[in-house]
Amino acid sequence: MEGGGSSRRWRFASPNPAVAAAGERSIQRHLRDLHGCLDERGPRPVIPLSHGDPSSSLSFRTAPEAVEAVAAALRSGDFDGYASRDTNLAACRAVAEYLSCDLPYKLSPDDVLLTSGCTQAIETVMSVLGQQGFNILLPRPGYPKHEAHAVFHKMEVRHYDLVPERGWEVDLEAVEALADENTVAIVITNPNNPCGTVYTYEHLSKIAGTANKLGMLVIADEVYGHLVYGSTPFVPMGVFGDTVPILTLGAISKRWAVPGWRFGWIAICDPKCILKETKVFHSLTSFKMLTTDPATFVQGSIPHIMKNTHDEFFSKIIRLLKECAEICYSEIKEIKCITCPCKAEGSFFMMVKLDISQLSDISDDVDFCRKLAKEESVMVLPGTALGIENWLRIIFASDPAKLKQGLERIKSFCLRHQSHVN
Repeated sequence: MEGGGSSRRWRFASPNPAVAAAGERSIQRHLRDLHGCLDERGPRPVIPLSHGDPSSSLSFRTAPEAVEAVAAALRSGDFDGYASRDTNLAACRAVAEYLSCDLPYKLSPDDVLLTSGCTQAIETVMSVLGQQGFNILLPRPGYPKHEAHAVFHKMEVRHYDLVPERGWEVDLEAVEALADENTVAIVITNPNNPCGTVYTYEHLSKIAGTANKLGMLVIADEVYGHLVYGSTPFVPMGVFGDTVPILTLGAISKRWAVPGWRFGWIAICDPKCILKETKVFHSLTSFKMLTTDPATFVQGSIPHIMKNTHDEFFSKIIRLLKECAEICYSEIKEIKCITCPCKAEGSFFMMVKLDISQLSDISDDVDFCRKLAKEESVMVLPGTALGIENWLRIIFASDPAKLKQGLERIKSFCLRHQSHVN
């Protein structure tokens, strides 16, 4: 066989550079890096406090009603092919009814687009809005997949800060300063990943008013919707759909603890039909024709999952998250070089500040996480992955005993690396 030879000019030698640029913003890149630091032959099991997937913990197993709904769909043999219109319609209706319970108006099945998890919902929205010359406002710190898909579609990303001293509220003055005539949307994540905050009705109302004033769409990432356990109740951004058009992104992955089932949605919370007038609605439905749907048997099970899951399952998860958040907050207070500006009230996460000056031979948050993985077999995510240096994101949605063990290892690591310089 003739060799490849450097003399031949291959026409596929220059892949799309936007792919590499988007990939640089992926959490997975940082997680792979941390996995490479682990001592796989070490005597202690790895404790992952870095990734928002609690499903491996027995404490967070999904509701038996959800399992039975999927099993029944598979046993029936009715959902082995491509999804029929009736199957898709029934799933959309179930999601619309589920979301409408918290809104001052009713969503119809036509207001819901099904996606393969919330990640595909993000991809769909960014694909529709993304054009060169336009910009989008994203939170800092924030979930990087929004930025990755915006960059892939050649949008300029402008970051507004979440203010830790104000419970990670949106800096609305900064939002107004950043926006211009080419700003198409602002992303709001509530309950928040990575900060664990839950925004009040009053703050969300101000966000909606600001977006209305600036003429931009609100993309509400509510994949952690209803996972709240503090004094602030969850208020969906769609409540303010009369003020500004909202695209709500969600999934069953977090509330039901089944990220592997890959079922999400985009809900168009726009009672004034502004998104239909501006053709955004049409573009969203057109783009969905280019992509895959959620698995048919999962679509077939959704009406039963959403109707039959008992409230006790949700209450149990909330009690467990509250317990774990308390453990994380109290244990972090015992670590001299780490501080937490506020206790988490929602989602699975807590952002904590790392004081590098109190540590020897640790250069920054990435170095801290790499050495922690190598020496203690504990994984936490560096804030750099989320756009904010020398912070850490800790996931506490875990078995409480394992969480305590992981935090004890972090404490031991910090003591071992403590600087003795006054």
